[in-house]
Amino acid sequence: MYQHGQTIRSQYMAIKYVVNGRRKTYRIAVVVSRKVSKSAVVRNRIRRRIYEIMRPEDGRIAQPYDIVFTAFSEQLAMLDAEELRQLVLMPLEKAGVLTSVR
Repeated sequence: MYQHGQTIRSQYMAIKYVVNGRRKTYRIAVVVSRKVSKSAVVRNRIRRRIYEIMRPEDGRIAQPYDIVFTAFSEQLAMLDAEELRQLVLMPLEKAGVLTSVR
C-alpha cells in the first residue's frame, strides 16, 4: 500500500499518506534516520514533537489513513512550535487528510 500513496514534500520533511480500507482508524509513523542526526536525543525530540502536534487533531482525520512523516533535517528539533505546527498541518489540510472543522 505504501507505494500507492500520495506524497507531500517540503524543505524539512516528506509526508506520505494513503487510505487503508482494512482499518477503522488512522495510523501515524514518524521516521527520523541517523543521517538526520547522530544523536538519539535529537531524533527522539523530532519524533515526539510531530506526534504531539498530531495528537489533538485526532477528530479531524476523517478516513483510516496511514500517514508517514519522514524527517530530512535536524532543524525540526529547533523550529518554533507554531512554525512546526504549520509545517505539519497545512499540507495535510490542503491534501484533504485533515478536515477544516476544529
